[in-house]
Amino acid sequence: MKQIYFVIAFLIYQQSLAQSPDSLLLKDYQPVSIYSIPKTQIEQPMWPVIDIHSHPYAKSEKEINQWVNTMDQMGIDKTIVLTMTTGSAFDSLVQAYSKYPKRFELWCGIDFTGYNEKDWSQKAIAELERCHAIGAKGIGELGDKGQGLLYSKPTPAPGLHVHDPRLQPVLKRCGELGMPVNIHVAEPKWMYEPMNKHNDGLMNGFKWRIDTTQTSLDHQGLIKSLEQAVANNPQTTFIACHFANCGFDLSILSSLLDSYPNLYADISARFGETASIPRYMLQFYQKHQDRLLFGTDMGMDPEMYQLIFRILESKDEHFYSPYYANYHWPLHGFGLPKNVLKKLYYENAQKLLSL
Repeated sequence: MKQIYFVIAFLIYQQSLAQSPDSLLLKDYQPVSIYSIPKTQIEQPMWPVIDIHSHPYAKSEKEINQWVNTMDQMGIDKTIVLTMTTGSAFDSLVQAYSKYPKRFELWCGIDFTGYNEKDWSQKAIAELERCHAIGAKGIGELGDKGQGLLYSKPTPAPGLHVHDPRLQPVLKRCGELGMPVNIHVAEPKWMYEPMNKHNDGLMNGFKWRIDTTQTSLDHQGLIKSLEQAVANNPQTTFIACHFANCGFDLSILSSLLDSYPNLYADISARFGETASIPRYMLQFYQKHQDRLLFGTDMGMDPEMYQLIFRILESKDEHFYSPYYANYHWPLHGFGLPKNVLKKLYYENAQKLLSL
């Protein structure tokens, strides 16, 4: 009997340790807001929405139908599907989403097969033109976190950055075809910083950390590569997705937007990074209201859309979401004005896409 009591006491002791600040793991910390303050539930956005940044999450006809139903429910008029593919893979996606030509717009990737060969640019342009002919309206998402353009399928391009001379004829042709280029450069700054107690984004940064010993460009170099590509191709429209991953210092992106009229930025998947600084973000959205594009990049669940609408439209304070449990701070609403929301939700995208 004494042994049973000992085991029970030990388990209670262990449980108490698990909840103490000295033993609770940071990854297990899931606070619940204690504040009794207004909570806004937004069922639909203030204006119809064009989602400029999504991916082919729906893999079957049934899932595509479900996605359209969710879009109807959430007020999403059109979704841009960034496939990152070329060749037969892109053709298959065009066929899969063809049932809803007014609800989905597919963008292709760039075929980097043989990118070190002398005539690669011409071959890449030929495939670009083929994809455009069967429905591709833009390019995306190209992705470079420091090692090169690794996102595109079927062939990644290690060591090839967006400002590389080999890529410039392709980007120029994108402009001639009226195909915007969605480009992901870098990652949030925390992923490049030392993983120690001073890293503000440690909980998320550690998981997505960048091995800087394996990169040829650092965070600053990646932003510079984007700027050079934009400057080299003034007739091509570029979309720097995720605020160009400059959430830590949006004056960098602000300067780029001021300097290059062919550059836009999408807001996708960086709500956790920006909803902690709501007053600053309100000023940023107001200043660049003509150059920012609504995007999600977080799946197709109704709750995801509602969370984003709450951040953009409400003035709610200090709330948490399971979508951003990988950070340790609460979220806050921006309370964007109606005229800014109208541009962000659809007017800027309409102009860019010539809809």
